[in-house]
Amino acid sequence: MAIDAGLGAIGFLIARILFGGLLAFQGLNHFQNADAMSGYAQSKGVPAARAGVLFSGGMLIFGGLGIVLGVFPAIAAGAIAVFLLVATPMMHDFWAVPEDQQQDEMTSFIKNVELLGASVVLLALSSQPWAYALGGLGL
Repeated sequence: MAIDAGLGAIGFLIARILFGGLLAFQGLNHFQNADAMSGYAQSKGVPAARAGVLFSGGMLIFGGLGIVLGVFPAIAAGAIAVFLLVATPMMHDFWAVPEDQQQDEMTSFIKNVELLGASVVLLALSSQPWAYALGGLGL
């Protein structure tokens, strides 16, 4: 069933704007705070930490804007899912940090798993036409 008309389509558009817009904002944050984020990534053992921060920021911007605009929705949602599958256990390894850091890392881990679930839902819905999507213009 396509999400292409009525209140459901408007609700889906609002959800896309909220979800994708905040992901794109997080991606922009990767660029604006690249030094601090690179240091954190390096402390987690990420090789080429700065490049990883910038690449993942690009994935978040691309995926977030793709979801908002409905452009290449499978690729956009897939980019977000891949980012979260890789980054979540690597960056938020609550099981491997000192006890005083476990709660913060667990909270971030759980948040990312929730976002992963949402991105998988969007990936599943990407086979259907999205109302109010630029993808409907042949993109």
